[in-house]
Amino acid sequence: MGTHITFKRPDGNETAGYLANAARGNAPGVVVVQEWWGLSENIKGLCDRFAAAGFDALAPDLYKGVVVPYHDTDAANAQMTSLDFMDATTQNVRGAAQYLVRNGAKVGLTGFCLGGAVTIIGATKIPELTAGVVFYGIPPEQAAKPADVKIPLQAHFANKDDWCTPAAVDAFEKAMKDAGKSLELFRYDAEHAFVNEQRVAVHDRQAAELAWGRATEFFKKHLG
Repeated sequence: MGTHITFKRPDGNETAGYLANAARGNAPGVVVVQEWWGLSENIKGLCDRFAAAGFDALAPDLYKGVVVPYHDTDAANAQMTSLDFMDATTQNVRGAAQYLVRNGAKVGLTGFCLGGAVTIIGATKIPELTAGVVFYGIPPEQAAKPADVKIPLQAHFANKDDWCTPAAVDAFEKAMKDAGKSLELFRYDAEHAFVNEQRVAVHDRQAAELAWGRATEFFKKHLG
């Protein structure tokens, strides 16, 4: 359904991504940020789903073509650890937002795992954004303080998550509330990465569909 494209970062350098366009020409945009595996078929499929739901969706390729197999967590961790999160957010992800906003459309940001953390950083750093939806990712506070979040956020977390733990989620929710920020937060009795239907061991269809419905409604409300 979608296609691989190149687009410009704010610094003028070219970068790549996967773009899926909605049927209508003046659709709002959603930037979709990958998990620590890279720009996988699952992430492309989510872009296609956003397009079917009425959004132009662009997933920047933060690993420059590298896609890690799902069983190789060591390689995924090495890729994520070597990623410059600030450069990825303020250049690749912002470039994707600028690409989608060029027709005057409102643009949202969403991401999963690594991409969830990038979504929160982007909510503090990318002026083109109107709303964000976070899936089971929280950056360290030195990367993005809740007090600096500039857009309404919706967030989805798993109760059986040993990376984005319930305690970390509670602390994030409290910090957002204390800062007076707009946050809709949902918890699911599921495991980390429950939206990824390619990972049978953790995928939870009921939780994933509930979260998807909430996310698309949130974007329709804020992006039009």
